[in-house]
Amino acid sequence: QVQLVESGGGLVQAGGSLRLSCAASGRTFSGYAMGWFRQAPGKEREFVAAVSGRTGITYSANSVKGRFTISRDNAKNTVYLQMNSLKPEDTAVYYCAANRVMTGTSTIDFGSWGRGTQVTVSS
Repeated sequence: QVQLVESGGGLVQAGGSLRLSCAASGRTFSGYAMGWFRQAPGKEREFVAAVSGRTGITYSANSVKGRFTISRDNAKNTVYLQMNSLKPEDTAVYYCAANRVMTGTSTIDFGSWGRGTQVTVSS
C-alpha cells in the first residue's frame, strides 16, 4: 500500500479556486490509479475525480465536470486536484485515494486513503 498525505485545503469564497495536492510514498506510484473523493457532513463519501496509472485517462463526476481537473506528476509522486468556480456545495473533506489498478470509481475500488483536507466554500 502507499501512504497518502493531502494538503491545500482551506476557506475560499464562492467562485474562487483551490488546488489540492496529494503526496504519495512508494516507488511504483506511476502505476497506481489515483482518485479524489469528498464527504460533506451527514453525507456519504462520493467520487470526485480519478486518473488511471497505466493510461492516464481521467474520470470526473458530473457535478464537477468543467470546474475540477485532476492531474499527476509521477516524478514528484503527487496528484493534484485543481478546483475552479467553487460553489458552497463543494464544501467537504476531500480525500486522496490510491489503488494498484483502475477498477472503478467507487470507494471500494480504492485500497489506500489519506486522512483528508477540509475545503470550505463561503457564499
